[in-house]
Amino acid sequence: MSHAAIPADLAEWLIQENIRDVELAFADVTGFARGKTLPAHAFIQGRALRIARAVPIQSCIGEFPDYRFYGENDPDVALEPDLSTLRRVPRAGTPRALVLCDCVDLNGQRTPLAPRSALQTVLDGYAKQGWTPVVAPELEFYIFAAQDDPQQPFTPPRLRSGRRESGFDAFSFSTLNDLEAFFDDLYQACELLKIDTDTFVHEMGPSQFEINLKHGNALKLADQTFLFKYALKEVGNKHGLSVVCMAKPLAGQPGSSMHLHQSVVDANGQNIFSAPSGEASPAFYGFIAGLQNYLPHLMPLFCPSPNSYRRFVKGLAAPVNLSWGEDNRSVGLRVPLGGPAARRVENRLPGCDANPYLALAASLGACWACSVS
Repeated sequence: MSHAAIPADLAEWLIQENIRDVELAFADVTGFARGKTLPAHAFIQGRALRIARAVPIQSCIGEFPDYRFYGENDPDVALEPDLSTLRRVPRAGTPRALVLCDCVDLNGQRTPLAPRSALQTVLDGYAKQGWTPVVAPELEFYIFAAQDDPQQPFTPPRLRSGRRESGFDAFSFSTLNDLEAFFDDLYQACELLKIDTDTFVHEMGPSQFEINLKHGNALKLADQTFLFKYALKEVGNKHGLSVVCMAKPLAGQPGSSMHLHQSVVDANGQNIFSAPSGEASPAFYGFIAGLQNYLPHLMPLFCPSPNSYRRFVKGLAAPVNLSWGEDNRSVGLRVPLGGPAARRVENRLPGCDANPYLALAASLGACWACSVS
């Protein structure tokens, strides 16, 4: 089985980079990378791959749901590479590339079981209105010392002084500097994967950090968020560190979120959340209404495990309600201060353990459902 050979410029790049293998990857429902690896020469020739339709809804421990969700005959889907996402993998050893794939049912339609498909379906609805969402995720994560016993609690890594960080040390530079080698490699990995990073900061928890991604197209930002988590693990393993995106890895310490900043522009690039006068528009209030109406039903997509809900503790900068407010971090829906062009809503409910495709699909879908109803 094959499809058209890839464009000549991409084939030349693979050859020049001495790429041996290409990972055809996609995110499963939990956000884990799944897929198949293909020799680069076969990828260049256009060899197509299939995989079981159930794999996108496989659990993180390899379990599958009931047959009724994907068909008792356990059919295939085709892995259709999005060639705009072809990247070199940030890994020592044999040169390898990665390309993100859509899972396509054999009738030619994107399978509804794949998280990337879910987000694309929501974005298709916006496009029909002549609108384009603009998003910017913020991801928090912990860096721990590696250990081989999962029954033992996580421990911050030893720093240059030999100590381990404890307590709150938000926005300090000391641990960022102590882990300079890790962050240097992480920056390089982001460059290879074409992840548009903005700020890195030390967050409140011991050895907890946050990265902001630059705002942009929702599908591209979901791809970048997925790839950033991929890079975190790879770089952490290289440095003998365990990078954890659990929502609440340490009892009594702040949890890790994935805040979603979101706005919408029209065909002229104007933010529909702002009226010509500069005041908030009816669409802005409608989007907030959609979020408040639907988010309670969508919480499993923002908080996919029992651990996720342990993050919601008052006093630790975690939202405990669905209220909204300007420049207010105690609410679930924060509106940062800014000019009319930058008016946006920050959904503070998702944890860093959420699948970025599903979290964005849920958050944007709630807004869109209300705006067109």
